[in-house]
Amino acid sequence: MLGTILGISSAQYSIMAKSTPTIANVPTSIISGFLGVGKTTAIRNLLSQRPKNERWAVLVNEFGEVGVDASLIATGTSTGKEVFLREVPGGCMCCTNGLPMQMALNQLLARARPHRLLIEPTGLGHLEEVIWTLSSGFNQKTLQLNAVITLVDARMLNQDRYLENDTFVQQIAYADIIIGNKYDLYEPEDENRLLTFSAHQCGSEIKVIFSEQGRFDLDLLNSPSRFIEPCPPRHNHQNPVETQLNELAIPDSGYVVASNAGVGFVSSGFRFDSRFLFDISRLRLMLNGLDFERFKGVFRTTDGAKILNLAGGVLTELSVPYCEESRCEALGEKLPDDFTAELFTCLASTGEK
Repeated sequence: MLGTILGISSAQYSIMAKSTPTIANVPTSIISGFLGVGKTTAIRNLLSQRPKNERWAVLVNEFGEVGVDASLIATGTSTGKEVFLREVPGGCMCCTNGLPMQMALNQLLARARPHRLLIEPTGLGHLEEVIWTLSSGFNQKTLQLNAVITLVDARMLNQDRYLENDTFVQQIAYADIIIGNKYDLYEPEDENRLLTFSAHQCGSEIKVIFSEQGRFDLDLLNSPSRFIEPCPPRHNHQNPVETQLNELAIPDSGYVVASNAGVGFVSSGFRFDSRFLFDISRLRLMLNGLDFERFKGVFRTTDGAKILNLAGGVLTELSVPYCEESRCEALGEKLPDDFTAELFTCLASTGEK
């Protein structure tokens, strides 16, 4: 009957159905970690090690309403036709974006039919619930959850605001492998502090590896996970999301601004179409004078396309070949009231027609 409706014979439909294998047991790795620890950089490094005969998919979840990380991955990496990206902005994927996340995941898997899936939850996400979401229900058959990898900047462990943050502690406690990232910036006591803290939270059997700039061996993705049986989530704060901001056309003004708030943090995100050009010197000056928990963006500038990343008070800059539009996100416990105005002073051209 269905074959007749589609204009093909039943025999042809049967052959087509058999030629499309079921998506099952896709090797899946969660790349977790708190704000600014280097998750996106780590994923870009992993993509650079991808075997040429494999298709990979990456699902990026962000706290802010304007997704930036997927753009940073696509802009800063030669992903080619064998890497498929999808982003789910607007909050933790396990609660705020439950249904949109599952839809995005299903669409990504159907489009990519990947040999491997990488998932980057927001740095403010609840890792326990993310694991539960990916290891239960329909996902239990579709995905093969491998080791949960958590990146940690051990320098954070001497600050009470991190040690008292339940999200930060949970991301370590529910890791299968801990990557002590930014190792080149550590003081001698930082390494031992991370080893002691991770043993207390996870047990001494948990592997701890130290890394610079998010570089670690691809083989870690094949390590097994402790989290085979799903456990019920403890968070249940639903906040349905309508059409995602990144899927909307930019209005005639040439830009769009959106905000989000939750778990003690606020964010402001911006999208600017190609008419807007930023002065890179003004951007550097502005960002070096601001105290954010995190700022990240990809910009069309007077000096070409640039990725700017402010984390831990350190601003890094990377030149990239091209970006179609400028996107950025500022995140912190509180943002300056005049931040939007400050950002607009960094424009070299207004975008007016």
